[in-house]
Amino acid sequence: MPYIPPEQRKACDGLIDELAGQLVRLAEESGYEGGFAGLLNYACTRLALQVVRRRFGGMRYWIIAILTGTFKNIADEFYRRLAAPYEDRQMTKSGDVDLYAEFVAEIEKKG
Repeated sequence: MPYIPPEQRKACDGLIDELAGQLVRLAEESGYEGGFAGLLNYACTRLALQVVRRRFGGMRYWIIAILTGTFKNIADEFYRRLAAPYEDRQMTKSGDVDLYAEFVAEIEKKG
């Protein structure tokens, strides 16, 4: 979770909501259910690059490392907070892959 002060969130939220509305509209126009993915990727990529351009003027290794880590953290947090609980629910509903239990049992025996 990006822990930023509430006043900074307020300053960003309206702009983000407006962008989200535009992306949804464009995705709906595409006629493809997954059409939002490319739009979201483009928006996030261009936003990151625009911040780098305006803040630092050019790209440096340490900026690449920070951006890569930031996007990785976004993905990890999204997965931890939403995808994992969703998958756990689906596993309970549909059943797990049997070999997971076998491997876990083997690991626990060796522990």
